[in-house]
Amino acid sequence: MEFSEEQIERYSRHIILSEVGVEGQGKLLNSKVLVIGTGGLGAPAAMYLAAAGIGTIGLVDGDVVDLSNLQRQIIHQTKDVGKPKVQSGKETINEMNPDVKVITYNEVVTSQNILDIIKDYDFIIDGTDNFAAKFLINDACVLAKKPFSHAGIIRFQGQLTTYIPDNGTPCYRCIFQSPPPKGVVPTCREAGVIGAMGGIIGTLQALEAIKYILGVGETLAGYLLTFDAIKMEFSKIKVSKNKRCGVCSDNPTIKTLIDYENPSCDLKSGKLKG
Repeated sequence: MEFSEEQIERYSRHIILSEVGVEGQGKLLNSKVLVIGTGGLGAPAAMYLAAAGIGTIGLVDGDVVDLSNLQRQIIHQTKDVGKPKVQSGKETINEMNPDVKVITYNEVVTSQNILDIIKDYDFIIDGTDNFAAKFLINDACVLAKKPFSHAGIIRFQGQLTTYIPDNGTPCYRCIFQSPPPKGVVPTCREAGVIGAMGGIIGTLQALEAIKYILGVGETLAGYLLTFDAIKMEFSKIKVSKNKRCGVCSDNPTIKTLIDYENPSCDLKSGKLKG
């Protein structure tokens, strides 16, 4: 594709990278990434995807901006309080980079709509904060053979992994087999989360999407990366495909999508769970 002078200047720091170049930047501009949840994780992920020149970004969220969101959800501003998050996110992205087409879905994902929403995208980012959505996104992406990045944050801890279909890597359900019982795990509202954690982990999700589209380096497929901000330690844990996984094994038991009732967040007894 031909670049305008403005695009050459905008993406110059990408273009001079041997791993990107003109061809790679063209791949980014022709790609489509879906961000489900425009909160603590999805907000920074979407902004870095937009800055990188991802051609089409989908934003999925049925919530409105609340004042308490602004401590970490950097795609929204004080003037956006009360506004649908997808609208606020689209406005921020449009101001940042006019090259990007933003498609908004002012709704929550369910078993009825998720397959239709994800079908046209090259990569999915799970920026949600509850187990019900995380298992739904995982199962839908496995069934639709869509690569995606999972992440979870709470307090001073974060984690992420990447699923890539057809390469034998484990899915989210291989690692965390099923949602915990309702009420067992505290929500982010109850447990709290340091705002910068969303930026650290959400930005890594954006990087996973960018590397996948470019076809460079190694993704976190087959690994769970955890981060402890108190100790300032990253740990990269090798994880194996579960041969009895309910959705991605050779003999899956889950063949239709499930709407779980579980609003809880990511931590139990100091250990990340989603």
